[in-house]
Amino acid sequence: MVLLVVGALLGAFLLGSIPFGVVFARARGVDLRKVGSGNIGATNAARALGKHLGVIVLLCDAAKGWLPVLLARHYLEARVVHGEFLVAGVGVAAFLGHLAPPWLGFRGGKGVATGLGVFLALSVWPALIAVACFVAVYAMARVSSLGSLVAATAVLPALFLFDAPTAYLAAAGTMWVLIVWKHRSNIERLLKHAENKV
Repeated sequence: MVLLVVGALLGAFLLGSIPFGVVFARARGVDLRKVGSGNIGATNAARALGKHLGVIVLLCDAAKGWLPVLLARHYLEARVVHGEFLVAGVGVAAFLGHLAPPWLGFRGGKGVATGLGVFLALSVWPALIAVACFVAVYAMARVSSLGSLVAATAVLPALFLFDAPTAYLAAAGTMWVLIVWKHRSNIERLLKHAENKV
């Protein structure tokens, strides 16, 4: 059982670490880490490669959070005591894989799309509330980072609203702290009204 748990967490981390933005950009002859903001996520991919490929990167980054959690819920949750903690842990592992992919010197993205995928598999309504928050903020401000921060912040109270398990709340809190940390330079620019629009 220990090997099963370790394997699930490691597998989720490795799946989460696939840098889809870098892969698609390299296929176009572009090093995504050397253009725009240097970030490997969907927003910088959209700037460097066009909005269509940016959407594809977003969907792929979300899928690598969604898939391992979905598999863990279906095949592992009922096999271990307090299986919801394992499922939430698998989600956090995939998220950390995106933030710190070993293939890129542990310098990854900001985790918003992958976090969305995780919560689409854990608790779909809070995830959709977060999406609605992003869409509303982005429609008004046209600033992706602001929408991302508001959406990430909305997840935890939405989970409370839908009476989510403690494990999911802990995962959401952990991921929120890391998302805010990864957006610290964006927050500085937002406070100075100097953040780029997309």
